[in-house]
Amino acid sequence: MRHLRFVIATAIGLSLAACSWDWLPFVYRQDIHQGNIISQEMVDQLRPGMTKRQVTYVMGAPLMIDPFHDERWDYVYSNQPGDEPRVQKNVTLIFKGDELAELQGDFRPGTLPSIEMKKDATINVPKIDRERTLWQMITDPFNSEAE
Repeated sequence: MRHLRFVIATAIGLSLAACSWDWLPFVYRQDIHQGNIISQEMVDQLRPGMTKRQVTYVMGAPLMIDPFHDERWDYVYSNQPGDEPRVQKNVTLIFKGDELAELQGDFRPGTLPSIEMKKDATINVPKIDRERTLWQMITDPFNSEAE
């Protein structure tokens, strides 16, 4: 009877310990990403006067569009890397009409160096030398232009 109690107590103890593996060292915990990934580089590309389509190209589709306020787009990014606490970043974009007017949230727009594209750029595309295809090798003996 004592042996049976020991076995039952051990089984209950192991089953309760299996519920939480947080106390075990060197156990991998996967990073949890939720929402839109927001980076400072993305926010730096935003400029006042950009259209909604241009903003969507840079930032992606917003996580939330308020049905009562079409002019407000909310981007929320939440990240919990492994054992570390969760970090949440927010960016709210306010439009006037179809143009970006205001940016609120955890990021501040920086300055990117302006890149000026030359309109008269020439691009040289090298010729690609390929071997003849199987069809060309089969049809060459019957082709009158080959002679």
